[in-house]
Amino acid sequence: MANLRIIHALILITGVFLFVGASPDVQEIKKKQTQLEELRKEIDRYEVQIRESEKKEKATLDLLGKYDRQSALLKKLITALKKQEVTLEKEIADSRKTIEELGGQISSLKMHYARYVANVYKYGRIHDIELLLASKSLNQLLIRSEYLKRFSSQRRRDMEKIGSQKVELEYQDSVLHNKLEEQKQLIAEKKREETKLTSRAKRRKSLLAEIRRDKKNYQKELERKKQDVKELERLISRLIEEESERKKKDGNTEIPVAGSFEARRGKLRWPVDKGTLTARFGNQEHPTLRTVTQNTGIDISVTPGTSVRAIADGEVSKIHWLPSYGNLVILNHRNGFRTVYAHLSEIDVDEGMKIMEGDSIGKTGESLGGSLLHFELYKDREKLDPEKWLKPKGLIQQ
Repeated sequence: MANLRIIHALILITGVFLFVGASPDVQEIKKKQTQLEELRKEIDRYEVQIRESEKKEKATLDLLGKYDRQSALLKKLITALKKQEVTLEKEIADSRKTIEELGGQISSLKMHYARYVANVYKYGRIHDIELLLASKSLNQLLIRSEYLKRFSSQRRRDMEKIGSQKVELEYQDSVLHNKLEEQKQLIAEKKREETKLTSRAKRRKSLLAEIRRDKKNYQKELERKKQDVKELERLISRLIEEESERKKKDGNTEIPVAGSFEARRGKLRWPVDKGTLTARFGNQEHPTLRTVTQNTGIDISVTPGTSVRAIADGEVSKIHWLPSYGNLVILNHRNGFRTVYAHLSEIDVDEGMKIMEGDSIGKTGESLGGSLLHFELYKDREKLDPEKWLKPKGLIQQ
């Protein structure tokens, strides 16, 4: 019992050191939990706003925007929960493997110890004395004496090991039980959020149909678009300034190289594989209002849920939301080149992520003008005509 108490104490002391050593991981877990909690609170805030808006007016662009923001947050939460579920599944598998290994080791030690006890019971200590007396020399006597002493010590250590491994097995069993309970709660929460998202998608579709029937909303959207164009310009300017500050600190300068973005003018892939070019860069006549507006990029009509891909290697500079652009992603392609992908229903990337040409950025969604991707290209603060940089026609109908 004294030995087992010592083992218990050692395990507790080791556990303290392990906890201290693993503190960065613990901090990371706490950070992720805090982020998830903030995400849940933000979703709930939009829920309250949506209910208040629905009491006042049934179908407005503002209400549609709230639905979009909440849906984007719900998707983000579901993605985080799915990642958490994958991590948890691995931890559960590891715990089960550890329990299985510990169980096997304990069984093996018990079997060897049982043989030893049976042997002692059958022959008693007389067998050991006979073995010593049968020694043919003093040297052999000493060797056999040392062997028997070590054999006895080993059995004692085996008993202690069985005790310590039993304690460890009990601990691992409780860890597994907690993880399985956590997994059950996680799956239930994910299912609730997915059900909520499906419900939101149906309501949004109905709301969008109501909004499209009222021509006044197209005029409001036009005014909102003008404001968002300026907001996007300000966002690009901020990104340029932030990048400039980083370069000053790092002493970094970028030099165009063969195969770089600039060298591939007219050869870059399109952001979607199939679609119809419905609005070109520059002055465009609005299809409903018949007014001439300035398009800062190109619009490609696509099937809802079409995969949107990076037109070149780069880095995810910003993930943002604007009322008339919806969810958008900005990629930095070095040397001042940036691309903007707007009206996304889903986003597959995170800020700071390195992206290769053709990598999925997300999926297209439904805007007031239909299911489309709005795509823009910048060189520093200058807006460029994407068609002059993308492959001629490609798979896009014009």
